[in-house]
Amino acid sequence: MGELSRSCRLGELSRPDGSVMLSEGETTVVAGVYGPVEVKMKNILIDKASVECHFRPKSGLPGVQIKSFESIIRNICETALVASLYPRSAVLVAIQEMQNSGQLVSCAVNAACLACLDSGIDMKCMFAAVTCFLTNSEELTLVPPLNQKDLKASFVIVFDNTKGTILDSQIMGAFSEQQVEEAINLCREESKHIFEFYKRTLLAGGN
Repeated sequence: MGELSRSCRLGELSRPDGSVMLSEGETTVVAGVYGPVEVKMKNILIDKASVECHFRPKSGLPGVQIKSFESIIRNICETALVASLYPRSAVLVAIQEMQNSGQLVSCAVNAACLACLDSGIDMKCMFAAVTCFLTNSEELTLVPPLNQKDLKASFVIVFDNTKGTILDSQIMGAFSEQQVEEAINLCREESKHIFEFYKRTLLAGGN
């Protein structure tokens, strides 16, 4: 099934309240969390903080796919943060793509969680995203195929650390119902390793 290496550095940026550079395999992103900060009047929420996400691709301008990434990360952060503690304010999550080898969304989601943890903002839960791939040989693996032609389907599943609840999922390609179940189980087991990685990272100070 393959194993995916991870490394990160907390406090990578000086301006955000929390930041991280996270690498998963050959995919790397930098994430920063600002907030709670002053919010524009049009976005103000009386009973909680509004959450915004800005995703910058490695090159070019943000397209439809990038807007989808932003929506995914924003919704997950809204679920995980205790936004009710910060009414009439905003929490800004900024993601910069550095390198993408196939698991950009899950790496970005995990970087957002680590940046939130680094900022010290109150959270109801941690969250972890896992990407697994179904090859043409019907093998599920956490390591992206070297050749995109060998890829039959991909599964991005996001879990919380309290009950293992699925917070979000993105599934593309051709697959059977059984393969979806197997992919979810594989991703759930890998998410446990990610939560342990978070804990080790925080204890070590991100080095």
